[in-house]
Amino acid sequence: MKIFKNLVLVCCALLLMQSCIVSSKPNIDFFSKSSDDYQDAQFASFNVPLFLAKPYIKKALREEGESEAAIAMVKKVSKIKMMTVANGSEAMLKDYANYLKNENYEDWATIKHDGDNVNIRVKQKGDVIKNMLITVNSKKEMVFLDVKGSFTADDISRMITIASDK
Repeated sequence: MKIFKNLVLVCCALLLMQSCIVSSKPNIDFFSKSSDDYQDAQFASFNVPLFLAKPYIKKALREEGESEAAIAMVKKVSKIKMMTVANGSEAMLKDYANYLKNENYEDWATIKHDGDNVNIRVKQKGDVIKNMLITVNSKKEMVFLDVKGSFTADDISRMITIASDK
């Protein structure tokens, strides 16, 4: 019986930790469903296990002196997928932007800093924003974040203001 309990615990731990595994396949819908061949692009993607990450994120924000509004925003996040692309292209970003436009995402902000572009797009249903896509473009390197949660327009505006002030 003790062996069975240990085996169940090991299986549960493996299931919980599987989202920590880095994959070389895209996990963002557009790229995983795309028939386009992005020749030299190298993908690295993972899902962030929030039950592990939230406490560390909150602690780091407090240590950096961030406002309680930023910390409260973390509480509203329910899922995060992250993907990096090395050797990406402008054509890839244009295709992605067209895909998001067709999927009814609204472009909320573009922040430029030291040659990098940060785009924030949201999908809104009524007053609630359920999905936010953040793209960071630095010439040939790109980072894509797919953040799911339950946000308001004020939450997103505060987040943009905090990011812009930095």
